[in-house]
Amino acid sequence: MWCSGPILDRTTMVPMPGNKKTAVPPAVNDFIVLPLQYPATPSYTQTATHHLYLRANAPKVPTDDTPREVFLVNVPIDATETHIRSLFADQLGGARIERVDFEGARVGKGITAPVAPSRGKKRKRSQIENGEDAGKEVGLLPDVWDRELHRSGGTAVVTFVDKASADLALREARRAIREKRNIIWGAGIEGKLPPLGSARYLAHHKLSYPDHATLQNSVDEFMTAFAAQEAAKAKALARQHSVPDADGFITVTRGARVGLARDEDVKMKEEDLRKREKSKVNEDFYRFQNRERRKAEAGKLVKGFEEDRRRVEEMRRRRGKIRPD
Repeated sequence: MWCSGPILDRTTMVPMPGNKKTAVPPAVNDFIVLPLQYPATPSYTQTATHHLYLRANAPKVPTDDTPREVFLVNVPIDATETHIRSLFADQLGGARIERVDFEGARVGKGITAPVAPSRGKKRKRSQIENGEDAGKEVGLLPDVWDRELHRSGGTAVVTFVDKASADLALREARRAIREKRNIIWGAGIEGKLPPLGSARYLAHHKLSYPDHATLQNSVDEFMTAFAAQEAAKAKALARQHSVPDADGFITVTRGARVGLARDEDVKMKEEDLRKREKSKVNEDFYRFQNRERRKAEAGKLVKGFEEDRRRVEEMRRRRGKIRPD
């Protein structure tokens, strides 16, 4: 398929080598287009330009933090919170950042979807002992990657300490574009993050085989949480047995048939009841079956009435007669 005009790289939005250069607009709709310069590396000896899109966050469901948030689009795949903090603190006016939430924490769809905070919540010892959320956050296997990478064209939400800092960041980004500053991606943080390239995969290979003590500790934590969860379930079941039902009766349990055995008995009774209802429906499916059943019931009633009348007449005949001892 042929097209006229220069061919553009859709990831970086810059002309491909060998084509006529095209000026990139400083803004697209509400987004500020900030060019970032990638320095040369031993594996790629030329500099590259990556365009980052910024705007004030405008989610469909605003929160109290929305006024001090900045929405980023086309985040570099190697971006970390350290990169974002260094970008705004060292090269874009020194705006202070509270946290950075990347696309992996998003809870909705679309580029304006809200982002859930990525900070973990510590669990108390009493929660572990009571079996709350056992097995979900306890006993997890160790990570096998020392650094996370994002998909191409990903998004992120940067929450600043206040609205003034968010406005300062956007204002400095516009000024940097107007003054044509050379914004270096990752400047000032060399050596502070785990390396990429072959060193990253060597570290991944090493982390994929943790030592025996680490695995044993993970298994012990998981089994402790699982045992606490089972104990909490047993206590809850015991409390349910001592609670009266709707009629005011308390189920008395004798012997050791509790827990799973009791549940199996209930399931068997329910299954038996369903079978009876099903057979009853099959017997009364045709109209003549209902007619014959009603005739049989009426015959039983008439027969019972005749027997009761004969017994009453026999009792009347015997009334007044003297029975010898």
